[in-house]
Amino acid sequence: MQEIGDQNFQVKKCESGEIQKAGDEEFDDDGKPKRTGNLWTASAHIITAIIGSGVLSLAWAVAQLGWIAGVSTLVIFSGLTLYTSGLLADCYRSPITGKRNYTYKQVVENNLGKAMYMACAAVQYANLSGMVVGYTITASISMAAIQKSDCFHSRGHKASCSVSHNQYMIGLGVLEIFLSQIPNFHNLSMLSLVAAVMSFAYSSIGVGLAFAKIISGDGGRTTLTGVEIGVDLSASEKTWRMFRAFGDVAFAYSYSQILVEIQDTLKASPPENQVMRKANIVALSTTTAFYMMCGFLGYAAFGNDAPGNLLTGFGFYEPFWLVDLANACIVVHLVGAYQVFAQPVFSVVESWATRKWPKSKFVVEEYAINIGNNKKYAFRLNLLRLIWRSSFVILATLIALIMPFFNDILAFLGAMGYWPLTVYFPIEMYIAKKKIGKWTWRWLGLEFMNAVCFLVAAAAICGSIQGLDKSLKTYKPFQVKD
Repeated sequence: MQEIGDQNFQVKKCESGEIQKAGDEEFDDDGKPKRTGNLWTASAHIITAIIGSGVLSLAWAVAQLGWIAGVSTLVIFSGLTLYTSGLLADCYRSPITGKRNYTYKQVVENNLGKAMYMACAAVQYANLSGMVVGYTITASISMAAIQKSDCFHSRGHKASCSVSHNQYMIGLGVLEIFLSQIPNFHNLSMLSLVAAVMSFAYSSIGVGLAFAKIISGDGGRTTLTGVEIGVDLSASEKTWRMFRAFGDVAFAYSYSQILVEIQDTLKASPPENQVMRKANIVALSTTTAFYMMCGFLGYAAFGNDAPGNLLTGFGFYEPFWLVDLANACIVVHLVGAYQVFAQPVFSVVESWATRKWPKSKFVVEEYAINIGNNKKYAFRLNLLRLIWRSSFVILATLIALIMPFFNDILAFLGAMGYWPLTVYFPIEMYIAKKKIGKWTWRWLGLEFMNAVCFLVAAAAICGSIQGLDKSLKTYKPFQVKD
């Protein structure tokens, strides 16, 4: 510590190892620049993270479950997510040292040990990679829907307007190869902001179109138990569809893996966990209300025939320009969201390679490519980044081309990510941090919740696999047309 006049200065060392020097008021307890986040910024970040393309499948999910189970499922998932998010917030600081954790994986490692850290990392990166495939499928469906909408408008609603998704998936893959050369998250802020605005735009258009359809008296037939068993639907197929619906709802609430990063933006006083709990209440209340509007109004508009994707199933033909606008917003959103989910996967491989071969020019050398005569706008190219990221995008696009099934893929991703990341790890970390004894009533209650959620997730995975298997039996690779 040094004193110069009336101002105190000190040298602080960040946990990352970076030495910094500044006044007492400029840095937090970990040596990083003072955080300024509050209840409202955290709530906004969470809402932005939650609302995405999963909202488009909720009308279909409610149609499979019916009014009783549909309402109950959304409320239960919302309440469960709120509760476990609170447990996760309490685990933000390490149990022994009280130090901050900057990522979800760090929280797991400091509370549950290295083995669980590795398991968490595997689930996270598998889930992130799967999201990239899912977003490729969803974006291509929306691009094809714009072409179909224009076709129906010009040729009539009864016209044959089948469109192949292949060219759109390939085009998106080419675009993402270029965007994937963005070095890191710090350069993605504008892309993320645009993506957030787009997600609200297309969701709001979907709600508005559904509401207009209802008040026009053209709503579909709904029932308390959803789609009805009969000639076209067996009891077993109804059950499988309900399981897939659980997966779709889980996908809509799968965001826990980014909560630690959001909590790390909060200022230290009042305590971060208290602010984060309030932020979760605000965000989940807002989001659940929005989900209910999308799911319930969509179901009321289309009834038991609700499409798998609210904006591409073509219950809406007019105004065609508004349908086109909504689908264009989906595409823009998913182009940005693709990079948000892919960047951590890119980073983990590149960080490993840098540690393994720190002197390799292929790994660490950056080559400047000037754009015009102004060196200020030089583009920096790295060979490892170019080859690895391009290969990843090509593989993700190929998988999407092979299995372009929207609802089944969303259900699988939701079930795969929701239970371990939203339920299992937060509960186990909370038990370890609070030293809750085995076979106590509290321990039994938490583990019972864990077990029930695991069974629901397993059922959703089975339902999505059954749906994929059924689709693949009649599917010809690379020849899908809607």
